[in-house]
Amino acid sequence: MVTYKKDLPENESIFLFNSLPEELYYFAYGPNMNASRINERSATAKMVTIARLADYRIAFFGHSRIWDGAQANAIREPGHEVWGVVYEFSGTDLERLDAWQDVRMDGTGTFFHYPVRVIGKDGLIYTALMYEKDTLGKPEQPSTPYLDFIIQGAKENHLPAEYIRELKGIKSRQPAFPVPKSRMFNPESLLTWDCSSCSD
Repeated sequence: MVTYKKDLPENESIFLFNSLPEELYYFAYGPNMNASRINERSATAKMVTIARLADYRIAFFGHSRIWDGAQANAIREPGHEVWGVVYEFSGTDLERLDAWQDVRMDGTGTFFHYPVRVIGKDGLIYTALMYEKDTLGKPEQPSTPYLDFIIQGAKENHLPAEYIRELKGIKSRQPAFPVPKSRMFNPESLLTWDCSSCSD
């Protein structure tokens, strides 16, 4: 894990630890920008500021069975920027969000933690984590409802109009079934699952 403090100087390296800090910052640039979604998955999430991630752009890869389309990912590209929302919440709630994002500490999940420095609208530099896909492959189109949900979050948080226009210009496709598709189980149940009595 990394330290997540907004006051780290630009030239200071990111330190690794074996446990999560009590409070940390999370940079959301996809569906988790929506207050309804983040509040459903995190009891302590507090919106701090909107922020931009320099020299990255948003792109879409893989396939989500929930949305029937590719998922958002921030990839490096000089001269571009990704806008999103900085949230502050507890390490315990990060584990809940990890379960929903399919992040696993053994590295076998769909997403993993990636530390970044973002510049907040308040002028502060925040060292935060964001979610990145484990495997990208070639770019694919997101489903239209998924992209619309991201745009809804961007509008909700008053991201720059130019960036919202950029999101609206992304090509998308209609899903083959009604989305978002309900999950078969609540991922948070894995956090309390005890297999001590399981047999081989």
